[in-house]
Amino acid sequence: MRFLPHRYAAMFFTTLGQVIAGRDHPAGRRAALAVLGRTYHRFGLQPYHDTAISAAMVDTVGRFAGTAWGPASAGRWEQGCRRALRLAERAAGVVGDGPQVMVGEVESRTEPVAGVAVLTVRPVRRLRYEPGEALPVCTPRLPGVWRWLSPANAPRPDGRLEFHVRAVARGVVSPMLVGAVTPGDTLWLGPPADVGLSLAAIGGADLLLAAGETGLAPLRAMVEQVAESPGDRRVALVAGARTLFDLYDAVALDKLADAHRRWLTVVPTFSHDPAVEPAAQGDLLTAALYHHRPGQAFVVCGPPGLIERARTRLPAAGVAARDLHLALTFDRAIDAARWLRRPQPADRGPGHACTTATNAGGRACSQCWTSPPTGTDGT
Repeated sequence: MRFLPHRYAAMFFTTLGQVIAGRDHPAGRRAALAVLGRTYHRFGLQPYHDTAISAAMVDTVGRFAGTAWGPASAGRWEQGCRRALRLAERAAGVVGDGPQVMVGEVESRTEPVAGVAVLTVRPVRRLRYEPGEALPVCTPRLPGVWRWLSPANAPRPDGRLEFHVRAVARGVVSPMLVGAVTPGDTLWLGPPADVGLSLAAIGGADLLLAAGETGLAPLRAMVEQVAESPGDRRVALVAGARTLFDLYDAVALDKLADAHRRWLTVVPTFSHDPAVEPAAQGDLLTAALYHHRPGQAFVVCGPPGLIERARTRLPAAGVAARDLHLALTFDRAIDAARWLRRPQPADRGPGHACTTATNAGGRACSQCWTSPPTGTDGT
């Protein structure tokens, strides 16, 4: 066994403790399991290490638990730790090898509109990822609690990442990232994961991108990827917001549209702003359907409610199933089965392979480890 370095040990044990406690919501637990799985694989942990890890966890919790701690509590924590480690072992078999969990430094923070922060982060080493992917992110201010974020940029020569974060009402991590994180802070960055927005899976079709709120981030990264790739693909990016003042990334969108006007069309739409031109009023999906053409890959990213509406409304409006690509929310069982697959080139013909299939290459099925280690469902 290669013993965990001190910094990794602290990250591993705080994340393991959160999984054992089972207080987080499904997406957060799956992010934590992805991190534990990659760390488990990276440092060569084996099932026979469970006894030592469980003993260390129980001893640590017991020292801070106070008078309520007793043999029954110790037994429950040991059992929970062993179960969480089995889930981490299965996750390690799924996520396999790849970029290790690493630290990044926040270089800049801006708040273009109230409640939304744009963080520029420089990892200690270059992070390998594809535009459209998401990765678990954790602030040491909330040890062991992870959230999925997608870089808003294609990989840059300097390795910097740009994250867009909206403070969620009654959220835990997002208000901290928006309101408390400052330049000089560090963030933990977990292994990137395919969430259904890969150009490799979409193939060479023209793109219709529908972005709701900070779902704009991965779609903007995909536009940058198209700009760097040869070909004559045309892209329409429909960016939805409640009002004109809620369109937080307007400057960057204007720059993209000006630089690539030959093949890129950017369409802002506002659902609750009567002051804008009538043509710019309306909900995101209605505006996107207006610009839809047969054969386009229709890609939707945004809040879970938007994804659920798109899942039912767009097929009913005539969007072919093979052309529809919805970002995974990690809250649905089918999403849990999909996100760990490596992207496959789109066939888009009669033999098109459904992208909801479970893991390719004979790797472990994510269904066997994505359930929480306790019977509770965190919020």
